[in-house]
Amino acid sequence: MPKSNLNKLKSSFPPVADKEINILILGSLPGEKSLEMQQYYAHPQNRFWKVIAQINNCNLPINYEEKLSLLRGNKIGVWDVVHSAKRIGSLDVNILDESPNDLESFIENHPNLKTIAFNGSKSQKLYDKYFKRNPNIKYLGLPS
Repeated sequence: MPKSNLNKLKSSFPPVADKEINILILGSLPGEKSLEMQQYYAHPQNRFWKVIAQINNCNLPINYEEKLSLLRGNKIGVWDVVHSAKRIGSLDVNILDESPNDLESFIENHPNLKTIAFNGSKSQKLYDKYFKRNPNIKYLGLPS
């Protein structure tokens, strides 16, 4: 990888959420394929959308708009703990110099939020590094 890419700052997407969400799934920072496609969980080998469809007893969405509709229809939001960071490739272990998203305001502005699920251990560790857990919210760790 060219040295010019070593210091490239990568940024998360805006949250996928409306005021009605009950569940927020937090990743760490979008991977290379997701950044390239400008879509959450865009890598074809990522099982995120298959799992979401299966646990909600729905057909696997075909395109990104259908995927977002699946989330909205089931009151699920998606975002990342990290707003921006330096990272080579897609591995969470390579996240450096991160700055967090404003999750405190997000939680405050989503009164129906009951559960935060961490998509992997890195998102959970980063959340705990920057934020205090809310006693009114259930927190779950998920495999990445």
